[in-house]
Amino acid sequence: MADSIRVTAPGGAYDIHISKGILENINPYLPAGKSVVITNTTLAPLYGKGLVNRLPDAALAEMTDGEQYKTLDTVSKLYDALVDAGLDRSGTVIALGGGVVGDTAGFVAATYMRGVRLIQIPTSLLSMVDSSVGGKVGVDLPQGKNLVGAFKQPDCVLIDPEVLATLPEREWRCGMGEIIKHGLLADEGLLAPELWAKDRAAELVRRAVQVKVDVVQQDPYEKGVRAHLNLGHTFAHAIERVSNYSWLHGEAVGVGLVAAARLSYALGLCNSELAEEVEDIVDKVGLPTRLGSLDAENLFSAMGTDKKWQAGHSRFILLRGICQPVIVEDVPKAAVIQVLQELAG
Repeated sequence: MADSIRVTAPGGAYDIHISKGILENINPYLPAGKSVVITNTTLAPLYGKGLVNRLPDAALAEMTDGEQYKTLDTVSKLYDALVDAGLDRSGTVIALGGGVVGDTAGFVAATYMRGVRLIQIPTSLLSMVDSSVGGKVGVDLPQGKNLVGAFKQPDCVLIDPEVLATLPEREWRCGMGEIIKHGLLADEGLLAPELWAKDRAAELVRRAVQVKVDVVQQDPYEKGVRAHLNLGHTFAHAIERVSNYSWLHGEAVGVGLVAAARLSYALGLCNSELAEEVEDIVDKVGLPTRLGSLDAENLFSAMGTDKKWQAGHSRFILLRGICQPVIVEDVPKAAVIQVLQELAG
């Protein structure tokens, strides 16, 4: 039996179903009519083709794997695939994949024929606990991440922890970056290493998902507290962009959390012990805690196109303590540069 979490969202409510083996039996959750499964070239042979074969009236559309393909050009090609498949306004887009697929396919579903139904089936730990929940969809521009997007609530989210068995170790660690973030924001228990074992994945996912659900229900359109979910992400998005996406999102989030904690200490919001604790936790899950050769000035410049900045004013999500996030505006550039330089090497 699926473990379900109800989400109250603008325009209606939907359920997040978490159950081992649910990918093998999604028909009870599928609305009537034609569906198109959008996935990437890596997952198509693993799960996509089999899923399409089990559905009553479905087609498969593939996009190239990788953040660099989360673009309007890919969206245009997917529109063509939906037209070729004969998907009309009564149809359903099924997003099968990690965050890149979920964001891109979700944006396609939000805009094709002014919107069709959407089912999210996240296949990575990161997308299970983060991007598949909350209704934010979109793609990148050369100038920055997620600069084109929409709010599109799914009809449901189906999470099958069994697919994590084929998840590369690097991708597992990336998902842990978002789980640590959720622990720092609202559930300190997620920071306990005994919960990180893969045989406890279902519990880990459920608790992390609950954190995000609790926040997005308070603030579905990111007008206030939902911004807390961007802890570490102002740094992370800049790292991704400056590195030309050679850093995976979760890796960038890991060092972004370390940077946010250090900046919190530098601004007098917390004590040094918190900054040290965050770095220790990130290191324990195997995520980077240093920026390598990335240039501090280039990173700060890349932050200027971050959606969280307003009218040119810097805006960071920082910590007064564990489970005590705070929004801080107009952070001095010198303080940010100092933190970035401390994390070099």
